[in-house]
Amino acid sequence: MTSKPAPIDFSGLSVALATPFTRHEEVDHAAYRKLIRHVVDGGASNIVVLGSTGEAATVNDTERDALIATALDECKTAKVIVGTGHNSTRVAAALTRRARDLGAAGALVVTPYYNKPMPAGLVAHYAAIAEAAPGLPLIAYNVPGRTGQNVTPKTLEMLWKNDAIVALKESSGNLAQIGEIARGLPTGKQLLAGDDNFAFATILHGGVGLISVVGNVKPKETSQLVAAARAGRIDEARALHNRLLPLMDALFIESNPIPLKAALAHLGICEDGVRLPLTVAEASTRKRLVEVLERF
Repeated sequence: MTSKPAPIDFSGLSVALATPFTRHEEVDHAAYRKLIRHVVDGGASNIVVLGSTGEAATVNDTERDALIATALDECKTAKVIVGTGHNSTRVAAALTRRARDLGAAGALVVTPYYNKPMPAGLVAHYAAIAEAAPGLPLIAYNVPGRTGQNVTPKTLEMLWKNDAIVALKESSGNLAQIGEIARGLPTGKQLLAGDDNFAFATILHGGVGLISVVGNVKPKETSQLVAAARAGRIDEARALHNRLLPLMDALFIESNPIPLKAALAHLGICEDGVRLPLTVAEASTRKRLVEVLERF
């Protein structure tokens, strides 16, 4: 159906990086490098740049190229995955091709938001993207809370026929659906948890990794959680999950990445600047984050 990419492993901990901005809404590349070193040194196997956590919707093409180049330059051991999703198939295809040409190891492609295509349209969307960037592995991203559309296991069966799609980031929040996807996972395809609070359960069902928000803040503990769950060290994984859960919850008191930026500012990694239409965290959110972080 498509040009089959070389085998690649996206298992383990992937961190969906925040994009540091100054209070003047300019990209802060020094802070970005600091954040990358923080998560890679903490055990991340992959980093995801320009996803929803990275506020990709408000980043222009020039900034995109610079952020990808910085990540590739800074990452010596972790693979760089680039978020290239868009509700225009042509734009998503162009972004994916550009990510490949710049040297990305893979692309995270969210399902089209707002348009709400039928399953046949969704299949054609990913086929066009794969055709535009042959050889680049794609991670399909199901996040109904942001797109307004759920990729059902039945639709996923059709998507798996696309050789370029090597993994799924599953953020439906539906444990029954996660279990069904894991049960029907074809050989050579990978299931990745897309929600921190579902990582433990997803891996126990057959997932092999997590694309994480909390990993920006506590990469070591998040990496340990993923590793313990994958190795079947259930008690250890459960204890790590329970320890991280209050922070996972606090990071979503307001829309992601508003609380995340506040947490990173508290750690001295970057400023808490976000771009409109997002606004900085409320005082009550900051208070809650400080309380949770001080427990560590």
